[in-house]
Amino acid sequence: MYDFAYQKPASVADAVKLLADPEAKPLAGGMTLIPVLKQRLNKPNSVVDLAKLGLTGITVSGGTVTIGAMTTHAAVAASAEVKRAIPALAALAGVIGDPAVRYRGTIGGSLANNDPTADYPAAALALGATIKTNKRSIDADSYFQGMFATALEPGEIITAVEFPIPQKAGYEKFRNPASRYAMVGVFVANGPKGVRVTVTGAGQNGVFRHAGFEQALAKSWSAASLDGVKTPADGMNSDIHGSAEYRAHLVGVIARRALAAAG
Repeated sequence: MYDFAYQKPASVADAVKLLADPEAKPLAGGMTLIPVLKQRLNKPNSVVDLAKLGLTGITVSGGTVTIGAMTTHAAVAASAEVKRAIPALAALAGVIGDPAVRYRGTIGGSLANNDPTADYPAAALALGATIKTNKRSIDADSYFQGMFATALEPGEIITAVEFPIPQKAGYEKFRNPASRYAMVGVFVANGPKGVRVTVTGAGQNGVFRHAGFEQALAKSWSAASLDGVKTPADGMNSDIHGSAEYRAHLVGVIARRALAAAG
């Protein structure tokens, strides 16, 4: 690595001031930033650690689960409140990476980075989550804008994520055996915003909603309703781990498993 200033602000306001410098980078769990710093793919003059901003914790109130942005994956996976309200969300958090990743990585960091193979974007989009920042509230449908792209503005910090509690929800993924990222992950939900099916890991532009599956499940919440609904290979990732056609096929397989998990 190379020399840079390390900042550890004690308030969101102080963090925002430090991040006004375009050469400064925020540090949440560090699961993405630290590796790219080591590889010199990113060279900020200042790293702003968000650990002391008080952005942790989980509350359930009024049909909504609110999770602080700096809450770790492990905390979400172990939360009794999340397990009762949205079991699929706790299950998703429990299969992110490995224990080292889950005890350092944060929900806010994952959503801010919007890796096209990450798990949380699928949950946020399927459940119709609201991403809260120091400036505003952003609906998940508007938040995700392509691979590694979000609606966040420079210096904007995610403070919490609000998830409406669904009637049913399930998540399953086909993991890359080395990284444990989702080659294909599917989240199905029937909640306040209707039936939603989202896919992560498969698409070239990141997480997306599967309109065909949504329409089929809105008519009948059953695996049989997905029979005959095709997933086009156009726009799917193709690499050494699997072709676009293979991923398109996996979407249907994993969707049925997610549906079974949802009940």
